[in-house]
Amino acid sequence: MPNLKDLKIRIDSVKSTQKITSAMKMVAAAKLRKAQMAAESSRPYAERMEAMVGALAKSFDGVDGAPELLAGNGKDEKHLIVLVSSDRGLCGGFNANIGRYARNKIAELQEAGKSVKVLCLGRKGRDQVNRQFGDTILETMEDLTKNGAQYTDADSIALRIRTMYEEGEIDVCTVVYNKFVSAITQEVTPLQVIPFQVAEQTEEATEEEGAELKALYEYEPSEEDILEELLPRNLSVQIFRAMLESFASEQGARMAAMDNATRNAGEMINGLTLTYNRARQAAITNELIEIISGAEAL
Repeated sequence: MPNLKDLKIRIDSVKSTQKITSAMKMVAAAKLRKAQMAAESSRPYAERMEAMVGALAKSFDGVDGAPELLAGNGKDEKHLIVLVSSDRGLCGGFNANIGRYARNKIAELQEAGKSVKVLCLGRKGRDQVNRQFGDTILETMEDLTKNGAQYTDADSIALRIRTMYEEGEIDVCTVVYNKFVSAITQEVTPLQVIPFQVAEQTEEATEEEGAELKALYEYEPSEEDILEELLPRNLSVQIFRAMLESFASEQGARMAAMDNATRNAGEMINGLTLTYNRARQAAITNELIEIISGAEAL
């Protein structure tokens, strides 16, 4: 039977852990409210920006002279994966899920004979990829979402990606992030940003927007000038959106994980307390038997 002192120490240890997980849950819940509002507020602008660029892009289908960020450079050999993760753990499967997707994607591209580079936005993403594909990691950028995602950081990342593309270091760029669905649900989402990929519309959306799509527009300045301005901005906006979605997903995953840890600690404390009481009762019973036996022997 376990020693009473050891059981008492273990109970106190679990109680201390429970206090920590409970505090982390409350901190994550407080951050989640703000992060969720920021992520959901960014969606209409980012989606509308994407739709606007997509509408302009359709006028360049099969036409020479389209901007390279839209049409690409005609190659598909050098791929850049921008992996958006967190710098801290204790958030359930948040980092494991996105790391698994990234590893599968890298393996798929390499099997096809492609060259792959990974830009990690977050230390945990690097840790997930480093063991198997450490040679593909270009750089790890940490503390980008320490105080929430900032557009200036997203803009500087977008500028670096555009520079790599213009210098011929990459042909295709894909951002991989966790999209926030709810506090307990996050979806790993790949988004190709170079060359710009026009989102496919469903039949219902096509019917609803049929009149708008058939309408004729005159652009001032020209479509080329507008796209030259919008495409770099859209790249920054989509990266910023991915960072906001990832930060909200991280807080939701951490809150859920810490809630589970707190409840599990409570169940463990109850089980250890029951074992402690039984052991204490058995010790008292043995002492009484020894006293009675000694009295009868006299």
